[in-house]
Amino acid sequence: MAENKKIIYMDNAATTAVRKEVLDVMLPYFSEHYGNPSSIHSVGRDAKRAVEAARKQVAAALGAQPQEIYFTAGGSESDNWAIRSAAEMLEKKGKHIITSSIEHHAVLHTCEYLEKYRGYRITYLPVDEGGLVNPQDVKNAIADDTVLISIMAANNEIGTLEPIAEIGKIAKAAGVLFHTDAVQAVGAIPIDVNALNVDLLSLSAHKFHGPKGVGALYIRKGVRMNNLIFGGAQERNLRAGTENLASIVGLGKAIEIAVAELPEYTVKLTKLRDELINGILAEIPDVRLNGDHAHRLPGNVNVSVRYIEGESLLMRLDLLGVEGSSGSACTSGSLDPSHVLLAIGLPHEIAHGSLRLSLGIGNTEEDVQYVLKVLPDVVKDLRAMSPLTRPACFA
Repeated sequence: MAENKKIIYMDNAATTAVRKEVLDVMLPYFSEHYGNPSSIHSVGRDAKRAVEAARKQVAAALGAQPQEIYFTAGGSESDNWAIRSAAEMLEKKGKHIITSSIEHHAVLHTCEYLEKYRGYRITYLPVDEGGLVNPQDVKNAIADDTVLISIMAANNEIGTLEPIAEIGKIAKAAGVLFHTDAVQAVGAIPIDVNALNVDLLSLSAHKFHGPKGVGALYIRKGVRMNNLIFGGAQERNLRAGTENLASIVGLGKAIEIAVAELPEYTVKLTKLRDELINGILAEIPDVRLNGDHAHRLPGNVNVSVRYIEGESLLMRLDLLGVEGSSGSACTSGSLDPSHVLLAIGLPHEIAHGSLRLSLGIGNTEEDVQYVLKVLPDVVKDLRAMSPLTRPACFA
């Protein structure tokens, strides 16, 4: 790859670049302020103050209290901790969990583990063709032995925003714990844990221009949780281990900036998103938009292009400097079609031709126009070579 090739990065759902302002506040905690937050001397106390300041920043962004925020290694860890601990703590009450068929694998695989090895009964709710969970389906699925509901706030592949506030009211009325995987939502849409009626919420810093390897779990006051890691007294005795000091500081700064810039971010990305969607649908035949049209993340574009393979499309776009994905970054090495696209009713051959372009703060009008210029020709060329069944107009 030529070193001077322009790169148009449209895979922000997979990860984002660390902002300069975030990196700047992190750097001193690698060398100047390197203390262990558990140490009682002044260097340690300085580190402890930095951790607690970040905790306040995260809490303020979520409408939570600082003591309800627990730092983790990221979204997957937070999801695992929330689901497994809730199940273990409430095992005497029942062994039934409700989730959806389009959750991130951090949720689905945890539920599968509980189902296979711990005897839990898992209800996997269907979604409509836009990827929306019906709150009435949640209500109907609640049984006497239901101990947890886990529904994501925003889907990582198709960008659909779920009716979390409505589901939260149902869970609260039924006295059932409610967890939401908000990894894609935090920093992209307004989040208030009290308005949403959630008891547990997962987030990850690298989705909103913070560092990788750090996240948080919101645990509502009064919700009892098992230890994630045994050892020291960190994170109120629930997650032992010396804190990832610099990254926690970075998480706090990143979420603070993301919330402050959210109104501007939403307007900009929604405009670019709609321009890209409308242009693709207008210029390329036999393409469908995946995900709900109205209830959608500001930067998410997910389309299925018939008669080609998504992997070929990604490679051709990469050669032209456009970086996208075919779905979740966590399963990009898999040859199986997306479980999300299958859940919304797409057949395998169409699900295989998916393209996700997720916009971020660095994308511009020029970026969108470049994609709309090169994508139709790429699709045309790939269809001409494709062994897949095509209508006569593509022969």
